[in-house]
Amino acid sequence: MALNKKSVDDLSAKGRRVLVRCDFNVPLKNGEITDETRINAALPTIKKLMEDGAKVILCSHLGKVKNGPNEGESLAPVAKSLSSKLGKDVRFIADYNVTGKDASDAVAAMNDGDVILLQNTRFRGKEETKPQEAGEAFAKELADLADDYVCDAFGSAHRAHASVAVVTKYITEKGGTNAVGYLMQKEINFLGNAVEDPVRPFVAILGGAKVADKLNVIDNLLEKADTLIIGGGMAYTFVKAQGGSVGKSLVDDTKLDYCKEMIAKAEKLGKKLLLPVDTVVCDGFPDPIDKADIATSVVKTDAIPDDKEGLDIGPETQKAYADAVKSAKTVVWNGPMGVFENPVLAEGTKAVAKALADTEATTIIGGGDSAAAVNQLGFADKMTHISTGGGASLEFLEGKELPGVYAADDK
Repeated sequence: MALNKKSVDDLSAKGRRVLVRCDFNVPLKNGEITDETRINAALPTIKKLMEDGAKVILCSHLGKVKNGPNEGESLAPVAKSLSSKLGKDVRFIADYNVTGKDASDAVAAMNDGDVILLQNTRFRGKEETKPQEAGEAFAKELADLADDYVCDAFGSAHRAHASVAVVTKYITEKGGTNAVGYLMQKEINFLGNAVEDPVRPFVAILGGAKVADKLNVIDNLLEKADTLIIGGGMAYTFVKAQGGSVGKSLVDDTKLDYCKEMIAKAEKLGKKLLLPVDTVVCDGFPDPIDKADIATSVVKTDAIPDDKEGLDIGPETQKAYADAVKSAKTVVWNGPMGVFENPVLAEGTKAVAKALADTEATTIIGGGDSAAAVNQLGFADKMTHISTGGGASLEFLEGKELPGVYAADDK
């Protein structure tokens, strides 16, 4: 999937008002940002536009915003962080309407190279609507503030939201350009090339809790990858489908036939499908999740006692999975191997992360919990690329068109 979309490098931005959709959905605690990864990821695009003399108007959502606007999910802390990182005051427009008079007055007063940040787009309440009247009106108002649009929010690119995809229609109508930012470009190059044109052998590792979340990903990657490794809670549905005893482990009985189909498909295509051979079991899920004084034992994955629950891959499986990675040239990993938030049940995820860190292969971490795991376990700097999008990465790995990518202008 070559990226044939216009990028920030294709804009003649001097003196132009450029609306940039970023992903500033950062974790906050008592009004302070606890992880600035997403802000740092947006800086190259913002700096490029500033240097080119654009009037840069930033927008993003933050949090889930279910019951209307609240100060706890305001983007004010992001404006403060950006100001220090850019060495320039980033003016914050606190208006809950997002695109009201405060915003239009601020934009009118901008000089070339200035940056403003609009309030949380979801405070408007129309951000998540499908392109219907309300979402259309919001998208048009966003476009009215700008001449051109840049989408650099890969984490939201799988949603056809007003500020992600619908706004492009109104930018086009006024003769403006819709481009992608550097972060989007990087994500598409890495994830797209990894899946569509990988250097082989190509190993894909899928973990996480539920088979249901990864149905299309498993199907798509079986066709693309040479080896598909399954770990995490989703593995037990596969094991049960093969007739194994999985005790109290997480199982989706509605997906047993699907798992049988995938096992048959791998065989038919001559692909390796690796499942855990041994499992770390406990009496039940730890509560709290990071409780360290839990009793564990290791059993064969297809012979888990009725009163035990599988919560991590065992040492034999860790070795087998690490060996499968050693000869790879491209590895994509999405989803942990067990309850990695617990120090006792993180060994499987750690073993896979270490195997990826030690390989010469191109290693791509598909966002979400896998990204959190490699960061938490200290392997982040050893990975070729860590995706900033959880859901977006998954949909990419399914082979889906992402609205936020699709909406940008072709070169």
